[in-house]
Amino acid sequence: MSSLKQIRSTFLDFFAADGHARVHSAPLVPQNDPTLMFVNAGMVPFKDYFTGAATPPYPRATSSQKCVRAGGKHNDLDNVGYTARHLTFFEMLGNFSFGDYFKEHAIEQAWKLVTEGYGLDAKRLLVTVYIDDDEAAAIWKKVTGFSDDRIIRIAGSDNFWAMGDSGPCGPCTEIFWDYGDHVAGGPPGSPDEDGDRYVEIWNNVFMQFEKENDEIVRSLPKPSVDTGMGLERMTSVLQGKNSVFDTDLFQTLIAASEDATSTKAEGDRAASHRVIADHLRSSSFLIADGVTPSNEGRGYVLRRIMRRAMRHAHLLGAADPLMHRLVPTLVGEMGEAYPELARAQASIEDTLKQEEIRFRTTLGRGMGLLEDATADLAEGGVIPGRTAFTLYDTYGFPLDLTQDEARRRGFTVDTEAFDAAMEEQKTRGKANWKGSGQTASTGEWLALKDRLGPTVFTGYDAVDGSGEVLAILKDGTAADSVETGETAEVLFDQTPFYGEGGGQAGDRGEIEWSGGSARVLDVQKPTGDLYAHTIEVTSGTLAIGTRTQLRAAPDARLTTRANHSAAHLVHAALKNVLGPHVAQKGQLVDAERMRFDFSHNAPLTEDELARIETEVNAVIRQNLPAETKLMGPQEAIEAGAVALFGEKYGDEVRVLTLGRSLTGDAPYSVELCGGTHVARTGDIGLFRITSETGIAAGIRRVEALTGEAARQFLLAQAGVARSLAQTFKVQPLDVPARVEALSTERKTLEKQVAELKKQLALGGGGSAPAAPEEINGIRLIARILDGVDGKGLRGVAEDFRKQVGSGVVALIGVTDGKAAVTVAATSDIIDRINAADLARAAVLAMGGQGAGGKPDFAQGGAPDGSKAEAGLAAVRAALAG
Repeated sequence: MSSLKQIRSTFLDFFAADGHARVHSAPLVPQNDPTLMFVNAGMVPFKDYFTGAATPPYPRATSSQKCVRAGGKHNDLDNVGYTARHLTFFEMLGNFSFGDYFKEHAIEQAWKLVTEGYGLDAKRLLVTVYIDDDEAAAIWKKVTGFSDDRIIRIAGSDNFWAMGDSGPCGPCTEIFWDYGDHVAGGPPGSPDEDGDRYVEIWNNVFMQFEKENDEIVRSLPKPSVDTGMGLERMTSVLQGKNSVFDTDLFQTLIAASEDATSTKAEGDRAASHRVIADHLRSSSFLIADGVTPSNEGRGYVLRRIMRRAMRHAHLLGAADPLMHRLVPTLVGEMGEAYPELARAQASIEDTLKQEEIRFRTTLGRGMGLLEDATADLAEGGVIPGRTAFTLYDTYGFPLDLTQDEARRRGFTVDTEAFDAAMEEQKTRGKANWKGSGQTASTGEWLALKDRLGPTVFTGYDAVDGSGEVLAILKDGTAADSVETGETAEVLFDQTPFYGEGGGQAGDRGEIEWSGGSARVLDVQKPTGDLYAHTIEVTSGTLAIGTRTQLRAAPDARLTTRANHSAAHLVHAALKNVLGPHVAQKGQLVDAERMRFDFSHNAPLTEDELARIETEVNAVIRQNLPAETKLMGPQEAIEAGAVALFGEKYGDEVRVLTLGRSLTGDAPYSVELCGGTHVARTGDIGLFRITSETGIAAGIRRVEALTGEAARQFLLAQAGVARSLAQTFKVQPLDVPARVEALSTERKTLEKQVAELKKQLALGGGGSAPAAPEEINGIRLIARILDGVDGKGLRGVAEDFRKQVGSGVVALIGVTDGKAAVTVAATSDIIDRINAADLARAAVLAMGGQGAGGKPDFAQGGAPDGSKAEAGLAAVRAALAG
């Protein structure tokens, strides 16, 4: 039996020996395809090579690509755990030809690997071809010696692949494995093809045509090959298993789940263990690639996956968070092939743990709402879509989880109304969206890069330089020139202007040429190494071929460099102070400030903030040179450089080292970064944190200043201290003690005032006598108390309730023109009188929205204190009624 690891390496080694470049898996978040939520096939990272939008750096490649299908068109989430082959995360093994070899070599190599490399019995294999692909059928016959009945011709989309209505397309050929006649099902193309007997293990797509508006219009000048082979499916075949969940990798993960829950994967519980094993993989890999749980987009899909697994852990009886405890087993199984998983282990564990804690907290509340929504439903009833949306929006219940619960209770969910509520929310969210400002499409930028080559960045050592205009785009359309007063995007052969990336803002500045000038408003990198300058011409005409002088604003560059280097030091300090789970989740560095977002699940204490500040300033004072080296990305990571989760790096990366460890000889900060930085740590000058806040579940944000801005900030704080010292007539260092004393004195006076108001109220001061009145046999003390807030009313109501013996106390306090309502009822009458109903009547009579509480005590508020008499009248009316 071959292990999954061996099956993967056998495939990659086989095609590497055949001249294929071995390409590491791209991140799960597509880099240049906004149409996809996640990478869902092995060819996705190579899409631009197939379309011709970009030139491939190698004629043929092989990879094991991470894939997720859990949202949008490719959504297998609901089937996972209940079928033999559905997964949300899987590995797609592939070999690709970009205009190099074609059908014959692809078929020959596929057959050689399957029968010789993997040793599958040829007698149990059959193949399919597109119905009129005589060429492929003839090649298969020559290579395998198969009779015609084992080369099955299939019509339709099953054996003809297209990227879309327009783009490259071509016929497919597939290899199927026969599990044997003891398994139900027929061969492909037969009425019983949906059975489990025959399983597809290999698919070659021969991209040889191009479509326009869903019609084939021409043959491609360079026909290509796209191969896909599901690793987990091939593993189940080679290990003689009918289900992917019975293979070695999944059995290891399921065993860990069994051990953690003290339950066996048997009977009804088997599906729960399978869900946990699969969702553990997809959740962990998505987090490692930079996705964080949220209520929208990719983060929402991740949350759905995580919470579905967590719900199954709950069903298995797990009393404490489970998922994070399984991560070490996953890393042990897959960390060697995917080192990014091991690098992100601490962050994955922390994210899973905190999300499960939050989910368990809201689970009970959400289930309570679901109980209320279904209390009066008969068998087969429909849960309102608005209820399902509230469960999603307020309690974090994914729709499929609500549907699962509905099915268990014999109900369905009104998904149309849910979708309508979701669309309303999206519409509100889009109202303030301003877009990216990019006017040309990714394909157009890639075409320009192919034609012109990448922009040479000269700004690491200088803020000025010369550059020749290579291309001009106005409103996304190519132009020969741009006139005075017009705005355009301009490409130069080289530039000192930094293009926005890695959290560093793009440079601004000026351009001059013979007879004209322009302002640079922004610089973006639409394809990674193509620098698009957004300019406004202030005089003259700028045309293609013009030689210009370019100058980035020097002062802004200086402070941006300091802020960017400080961000690297902050990242290291956060890990040192808070723990290795800290991972960068975003940053913004420009000429004004430094903003750094990171994973952590609690507000930072004053002590933690002080330690971070102290560390960063200590490294600044070392005044050591910043060291920059160019290395291969894997070499850099193995040397200890910190890489950002989900970032796709090129063949060569810049590795920045800043400072020395405060406790040893190791470097303080080592990160992959293409931004601009200080020459020495001392150039940062000074570092000061100005704020620390939470911006999302498990994500915190630190904002800070450096250099002169930090000094001015401290001077302003010192000025405030001096002013307070003069006011209090103490020394500046004694201001905190004086403020504390005044605060204590104020609290004492407030308590004394509250007690005096209470005694005044109990002594008869106010708008009504202290003696109770009687309404419908109920004793009532009803009073309006000026200057008493809701908190003060509570104590007065308790004392009045003792005085009344049996009855109701209704109090309305009026402060700052607003009203607070408190109603208390003695325990002997709450079977007839509900304090919450009386309080609600009073609040509504005064123009408020309602009140809340229990039958014996309730409170509420109203905006108009002048209507207090009307509030008491409403209480009297309710008692009389």
